[in-house]
Amino acid sequence: MFMEERKAQILEYLRHMSRASVHDLSRQFKVSDSTIRRDLKELEETDNIKRTHGGAILLQPVSFEESVGERKKDYIEEKKAIAKKAVEFINPGDAILLDSGTSTYELVKELKTFSNLSIVTNSIIIMQELADIPGLEVMLLGGNLRRETSALVGPFAEQALNMIRIDKAFIGTNGLDLNDGIITTPNLTEARIKRMMITNARHTLLLTDHSKIGKVNFAKVADLTEIDFCIIDNNVPANFEGEMNSYNVNVHIVKV
Repeated sequence: MFMEERKAQILEYLRHMSRASVHDLSRQFKVSDSTIRRDLKELEETDNIKRTHGGAILLQPVSFEESVGERKKDYIEEKKAIAKKAVEFINPGDAILLDSGTSTYELVKELKTFSNLSIVTNSIIIMQELADIPGLEVMLLGGNLRRETSALVGPFAEQALNMIRIDKAFIGTNGLDLNDGIITTPNLTEARIKRMMITNARHTLLLTDHSKIGKVNFAKVADLTEIDFCIIDNNVPANFEGEMNSYNVNVHIVKV
């Protein structure tokens, strides 16, 4: 395999996995570790990747944001499996919060057997799904509409959040950076709402598929040390659980 062809395939591998170690790549492409390190150095110079200790992550434009309609179609089987695990953390009588992520949208479909839940959300799409489930008390936060995510944000939403306390907040993310130990999203006002949701909940559960690992967006939501549980699919790097545990996050990996 020619060097340029191999570098193109390394990029494609990272687009699928978001991150990889030198050892993983050398085994994948049957070349030496030193060859992979040279390839990664050259890819980093083109601003496609960022080298890390022992490997590399894929760089994403920090301001890029797909619409919620586009994201709902991505990694759908992973999100369904994550939702089935997440519902195990919900007890009758709980007051829970669902943010505007597409993984939290899948969780709504698992709530049809409950009849004694109080649910708060800032997502118009989630609210519409909840309207069809009898027996649930639903509160939609007011605020300014962000059409990209169908989320309500801003001072009115923040004021409403400050008036309540939640048992469990289920939060999605656009980026999960293990190096800096943070989760991120493209929009500052949406990051602020997510951060307040975390602050006002007794426990926070991060629902995310593996594609978010290594991605960094414009606005920081929270430190990983503020997250209690992470539910994620099994297409994660081998060291993922250990790195998350170092931030005191309890990881639940679901098989897809």
